[in-house]
Order: sequence, then C-alpha cells, then structure tokens
Amino acid sequence: MSESKLIAVLGGTGNLGGGLAGRWLQAGYRVVIGSRTAEKAQQAATELSAMLNARGVDNINVEAADNRAAAASADIVVLTVPFAHHASTLNDVRDVVQGKILIDVTVPLVPPKVARVQLPEEGSAGQIAQKILGEGVSVVSAFQNVAAVHLQDGSDLECDVLVCGDSKEARAVVIELVEAAGLRGFHAGSIANAAAVEAMTSLLIFINKQYKCHSGIKLTGLDV
Repeated sequence: MSESKLIAVLGGTGNLGGGLAGRWLQAGYRVVIGSRTAEKAQQAATELSAMLNARGVDNINVEAADNRAAAASADIVVLTVPFAHHASTLNDVRDVVQGKILIDVTVPLVPPKVARVQLPEEGSAGQIAQKILGEGVSVVSAFQNVAAVHLQDGSDLECDVLVCGDSKEARAVVIELVEAAGLRGFHAGSIANAAAVEAMTSLLIFINKQYKCHSGIKLTGLDV
C-alpha cells in the first residue's frame, strides 16, 4: 500500500488509537487523528508529534479533525472507540466511508466484568460494523489482541494480529498496515470469525490481571 494514502484513526486520542497512529507515522504514513471534537484531536496530534520528535522521528505528517471530517478525508479509516460509542460513531460516518476500508479495532467489553467474554447478539463488533455500514464498505477486524502499552512504548513487538473480513483484498491491505506497525498479520477468514478474536481479548485481560503482564498472542507452526 502506498504510504501517500491518508489513514484516519477515529478515537485517536485514546491509548490504542494513539499507539497505532504513532507506529504508522513512524513508518512514514500520513495520519489524521479523529475525535468527537477537533480541539481534542488537535491536542492529541500535538502531543503525539512531540513524543515522536523526542524519539528522533522526523517528517511527521499528522493532521487533526473531528471524527466525521477525518473519515471523509481519509483513504482508510480505523475505528478505535470504546464499544459504548461504536454504533453511534459508525452511524455518524456511514455516508463518508462508502467505498473505503474500515478497520474495526473495537472489542465488545461490558464493564465491570471485562475479563468475561460477553459477545453481542449480532456476534461481534466487526459484524455490527459491517451491518451498519453496508456492502459499500469493506470492514476488516484487527488489532484487538495487541496491548496498547506495547504500541505506545515504541519497542519491538512479538505479537501476531488475526485479520478478519469478507474481502481478501481488503484483508491484504490491512496486513500491510499490521506489518508497518511492527507486528505479524495473518488472514483469519470472514468477518464472522471476528467473534473468536474479540472474545480472546477478555481472556487476555484475565491473564494480564492474573500474571501482572501485558500479554498478546503468537501463532506457532508457521514457516514464515
């Protein structure tokens, strides 16, 4: 994928969204941070630029806008909002993301018992996104099992990302972005399979609490 394409990270003011945005900026991609207000997005973009500059990263190409404007301007849209704001954000940007790839990073966690698997009636957040946005948008589910703290600290990552979506071509584009972020990405089937990946996040949260760590997943038996 050309690094000239613009990536919008909706909810980019959060730890996960900011971590992904930082990784892609460091890899040379153009990124627009989205938030519910342009002012909040600009503050996050300024802080992100300062952090990357401190690490010696030059030529940072980051912009800021409200979620709808960010989604409208971008070639690829990444949704990193909490599940409570998932449907409302999707409905807000539905018309401006037609014809694009939307990467859904959302996990349907239900506080306070976030370490318990509680999938929605529709099956997964990814399936909800595809239903709301319609066939004109290629929804790809990814990054649910990556700890935000590891994305933010800028260190090398030993973590694999399972990529689910109905379009193999769209999944391939997302796998390029996974690798640009310093991880390994793998085709994991249709958007229906996102349910298994999203459910795994609650298991990892439980493991993190039990063993006081920030765990991820790694596939074995692959000659890659």
